[in-house]
Amino acid sequence: MNAIYTLPVTAEDGEVRLDRWFRRRFPHLSQGQVEKMIRTGQVRVDGARAKASDRVGAGQMIRIPPLPPATAKVKTGKLSEEDEAFIQSLVIHRDDDVIVLNKPHGLATQGGMKTTRHVDALLEGLRFGADKPKLIHRLDRDTSGVLVLGRNPAAAAALAEAFRKRTTRKIYWAIVAGAPRPPAGEIRGWMKKAPGTKDADREMVRRAVHGEADAQFAITDYAVLSEAASKAAWVALKPLTGRTHQLRFHMAELGHSIVGDPKYTSHRQAPEGLEHKLHLHARAIEIPHPKGKLLKVIAKLPDHMRASFDALGFDERDARNPFEAFEDV
Repeated sequence: MNAIYTLPVTAEDGEVRLDRWFRRRFPHLSQGQVEKMIRTGQVRVDGARAKASDRVGAGQMIRIPPLPPATAKVKTGKLSEEDEAFIQSLVIHRDDDVIVLNKPHGLATQGGMKTTRHVDALLEGLRFGADKPKLIHRLDRDTSGVLVLGRNPAAAAALAEAFRKRTTRKIYWAIVAGAPRPPAGEIRGWMKKAPGTKDADREMVRRAVHGEADAQFAITDYAVLSEAASKAAWVALKPLTGRTHQLRFHMAELGHSIVGDPKYTSHRQAPEGLEHKLHLHARAIEIPHPKGKLLKVIAKLPDHMRASFDALGFDERDARNPFEAFEDV
């Protein structure tokens, strides 16, 4: 199109980043093309310049400039039958607004350097006759468990808002080296991303101090659910903030690194014979549903953690309610 015109943001669009709203309306454009139009002021919100990351909502008017032709790099086409069957096999909850996956260990949530197979690239297989769902949050590649998707823009906006306002409760299970003392408590402190590559698979965080540039405060509650002769412990973790690698970093700082973690280690050694994979699993989530009810979902343990539970004598039936360890007394 060569004309300049305006389009409204509708209630169905929900509250969304400007660049994402634009890509939904004009899927033939690349992210780079959209960002360039916004950066150069060709796209305006209610007559004013905006940033790609600015959020827009119902009633706002978006100026649409003459659009460039589609980039040759835009991919179209359906997933293979194998990929579609795979991503659908991960679904543990589905309704008109929400899909919840049990993400396996080793599958990235989004792409990075040399990472072409990831959840975001497989979302086409989760349409089920409706819109392609949207990722609401992330899990590390090697962290398994609950991953929430919104099935339409309004639902995605409501779910994302629940994460921003911290009205969700997320419980992770981990196997750690040694047995933390005290057996329950709170870990808090400042942390920041360490300098280096921007690739999500390689990034790390380090300890920081208050006032340091880009430092973020992080809080994690923990509770030991069972011990194996003080050599290892099954720990429940509840992050009260959502920082990159927060749980992995905090457990290493406590001196009880998560078994199989190659990045964040402590002086304690994990018991021999356990598979060398990250033993961190997003076990359960409780989140306000876009339609008003409360949604609770529990994800089964991955095979390598189930094998370690058996080897160490842990019984997941001892914690049928994953939230119980953190219930107010």
